[in-house]
Amino acid sequence: MIKTTTDRLYFRQLLSGRDFARNDQVAAQMVNFVYLIGDRESRECVVVDPAYAVSDLLQIIAADEMKLTGVLATHYHPDHVGGSMMGMKIQGVADLLEQTQVPIHVNRQETKWVTRTTGLAENELVEHDGGDKISVGDVSITFVHTPGHTPGSQCFLVQQRLVAGDTLFLDGCGRTDLPGGNPSELYQSLQTLAAMPADTIVCPGHQYSALSSANMGDVIDTNHVFRPNSQQQWLEWFGN
Repeated sequence: MIKTTTDRLYFRQLLSGRDFARNDQVAAQMVNFVYLIGDRESRECVVVDPAYAVSDLLQIIAADEMKLTGVLATHYHPDHVGGSMMGMKIQGVADLLEQTQVPIHVNRQETKWVTRTTGLAENELVEHDGGDKISVGDVSITFVHTPGHTPGSQCFLVQQRLVAGDTLFLDGCGRTDLPGGNPSELYQSLQTLAAMPADTIVCPGHQYSALSSANMGDVIDTNHVFRPNSQQQWLEWFGN
């Protein structure tokens, strides 16, 4: 579990089935990461991809004496925002809104997908484009549109940390064979992330590797998705 409280930045990485939703076998199997990002002086924070046990997450926020002011959604899949998956109902943003009213920030290209998955209305979502920024207290978060896993997949850059959702894992990347996936777009999105400074800390949406985070330079050196030297070769290896 990453917990950062240096300077003003409040940053926590929480693992499903371990740090919250401890009695949920699906949560433990899916090994989702949820992130809390905020300003420890203003005591405000946002939560990235709340799912499985939203009450647990709200209790963690309260125990840290923080106030939740928003939700950031990387993409529409139920293990990130809640909804129905494999015949099971997963808690998510709709359940969170029943307990506290905060804005739900999504990429504009993901709006219709999020509404279908969660049952929320479009007017309950705040739409963004790539490059948009929000401030949580004095902490700035930049939205990075990374389509490919889904049309409106987005990552969040805060200081030197990249919350990457399912676009990029430390080992591998998001699937493109689910509704809305596009391998050509994902290749371009991976190139966008690879162009970030080598000391950018990649914080993935799942713990699919031994480490929970790593520098971008190390990820590029070790992750097989960066081995192809052209889009054509990448599509030959990873295209559906």
